[in-house]
Amino acid sequence: MTFLGTLLKNKRAGEAHLTWNLPALSGPEVLELHSTDFEHESVIPKAHVGRRAGGENRSPALDWTGTPQSTAQLLLAVEDIDSPTRTPFVHCVALLEPELVTLPTGALNAGSPAQGVRVLRSGMGRGYLGPEPIKGHGPHRYVFQLFALPTAITSAEGDAPLDTAKPRAVLATVSGPALARGRLDGLYTR
Repeated sequence: MTFLGTLLKNKRAGEAHLTWNLPALSGPEVLELHSTDFEHESVIPKAHVGRRAGGENRSPALDWTGTPQSTAQLLLAVEDIDSPTRTPFVHCVALLEPELVTLPTGALNAGSPAQGVRVLRSGMGRGYLGPEPIKGHGPHRYVFQLFALPTAITSAEGDAPLDTAKPRAVLATVSGPALARGRLDGLYTR
């Protein structure tokens, strides 16, 4: 796999198609998103890495402040902007109750999400997918993005049910702008 990573070294999705840059999700950057497991722009610990990369595939603990009182729902999206794909690879999409201000470790896992959390499909499967970058491809940036929405998402594009819709179909139905948003970037390489 190291050969493939080296071969694709210059192929990266980039920030242009990141959920953060969708016009419907623009808004004031007043949500302060943090993790007790890693700091902004630091390495994501092994416990939160995918199993194929030797990790436990447990979503990191997250907490935030600054949710506007009129928030109908929170949207969390986790994407790899360095994946060798046309658009960032989606590692998690979840809808959160607006009164939540913290998620414990493992809260985004498909089998046992925390109360007030609805995990949706990700790029492969459901729930949180920990980092598993191609060996030799170099550092990957995983962007945790939290949005305070003025209107709850109830269905995906084409009225598809949320539980079976692809991530981009869910994000396409957001009517914005977001009331507030926050971002936390983590790094991982192998």
